[in-house]
Amino acid sequence: MMDELTEMCKVLRLAHTARIFEDIQFENPRQFLEGVLSKELQLREADKIKRHIKKARFLQRKSLSDFQWHEQIHLPNQLDIKALEELHFIREKENLILTGSPGTGKTHLATAIGYEACNQGMEVLFYRVSDLVVDLEKAWKNDRLTTFHRKFRNVDLIILDEMGYVPFNTNGAELFFQLISEWYEQKSLIITSNLEFSQWNRIFGDSRLTAALVDRVIHHAHILNFMGDSFRITHALSRNN
Repeated sequence: MMDELTEMCKVLRLAHTARIFEDIQFENPRQFLEGVLSKELQLREADKIKRHIKKARFLQRKSLSDFQWHEQIHLPNQLDIKALEELHFIREKENLILTGSPGTGKTHLATAIGYEACNQGMEVLFYRVSDLVVDLEKAWKNDRLTTFHRKFRNVDLIILDEMGYVPFNTNGAELFFQLISEWYEQKSLIITSNLEFSQWNRIFGDSRLTAALVDRVIHHAHILNFMGDSFRITHALSRNN
């Protein structure tokens, strides 16, 4: 009987029903059916979130509830913490630029926002910028650039971490610029960088390309400045005292 029920659930693509139906509390047939289908939908949504998180390829697990906002994080006037955590900027296809010294919480916040986006049913991809450029160059050499671009088609938020740690060669810079141009006003980006915009020319080595890229990135963008000392250094020093 159970094998037959399991098979029917598979045919109907009810992935969880055969396992959960005995746990449903009910007083009439309608209540039972509503309970089973409601639980099925709930578990499907949980599975979807797990798939999104796995696909995003976060380097660490972070949450907004763990993030410590402090007075040395300067938000632009048009953005407050509540609006940021509710992810309105993603729905509006706007960008976040997080700038400041290493260790001040930029990657933590970017990752936590990414997790929250996954929890809200959005698709996210996390990349260190240097890794993305390496992948772009490999795709270009193997004549698979169009296929590589296609992987971002349904993505809502792209997190680009550590902009500025490694300079690009000319080809890598141009490939990266093409990708950013393709995403312009179509995707939301979060970019973390330890460099001010005026120093981005160090990364790309071409002043015109840098200006064009910065123009696309900061249009429709909220810029958060992270001031103060590295949390990692401060924590290490406090442990040694």
